[in-house]
Amino acid sequence: MSKIVSIHSYRGGTGKSNSTANIATAIARKGYRVGIVDADIQSPGIHILFGLDQERCDRTLNDFLWGRCAIADAAYDVTSVLQNGATSRSGIYLIPSSVKVNDISRVLRERFDVELLLDGFGDLIKQLKLDYLFIDTHPGLNQETLISLTTSDIVLFILRPDQQDFQGTAVTVDVARRLKVPKLLLTINKALKEYDFEDLRQQVEQTYQTPVVGILPESEDMLRLASSGIFCLKYPNHPISQAIERIAKHIMC
Repeated sequence: MSKIVSIHSYRGGTGKSNSTANIATAIARKGYRVGIVDADIQSPGIHILFGLDQERCDRTLNDFLWGRCAIADAAYDVTSVLQNGATSRSGIYLIPSSVKVNDISRVLRERFDVELLLDGFGDLIKQLKLDYLFIDTHPGLNQETLISLTTSDIVLFILRPDQQDFQGTAVTVDVARRLKVPKLLLTINKALKEYDFEDLRQQVEQTYQTPVVGILPESEDMLRLASSGIFCLKYPNHPISQAIERIAKHIMC
């Protein structure tokens, strides 16, 4: 049965889109068909990680929401990023949001039909025969995010070891519990190397009563890559890539 996985953070700058791209890629490499929807319509960007040039994209999620196309028509096959790491069944399909200023302004001004978006998720899973559909959500809490969470089988929260992130994540985890999301997971990103990772894991798990399935260290290699590719493919033996693999296994459980 297909799973919908929302990747969420309370604030921007947590590495949510990078995490989404890497986890989805790690799962696709194991022989699964994976879809990714850039639902961060106000500040899209995950397409950059997959080398997708929006100047050449004639359809985006915005076009679907405004009735110009079916959602599957806005899906781009980016499986080629796997290169030799793909199996015969592996697939990654990305639905980008528009980066055009006028399109983003229209979303902010007019909003969109959230129910249509949710119906689109189901259509996308059926038409592309997806095993996993990842939703890269907009940070914080708004109507669109809340409704997306209600349809998710798994919500993975990305947070930094920062007091503002800790407070905001506490609120979002509580909201997700009230919405009865079946499975909640946490990942800590940008942890300084001098931290005791096991102690940090225990503290966060006790605070939220939610499993911490990964701790990603702050990395100059990640900064150096500068979103020019999928990190776990560029650095397969890196501690971050190893942590991504562990997170992927928890999602597939």
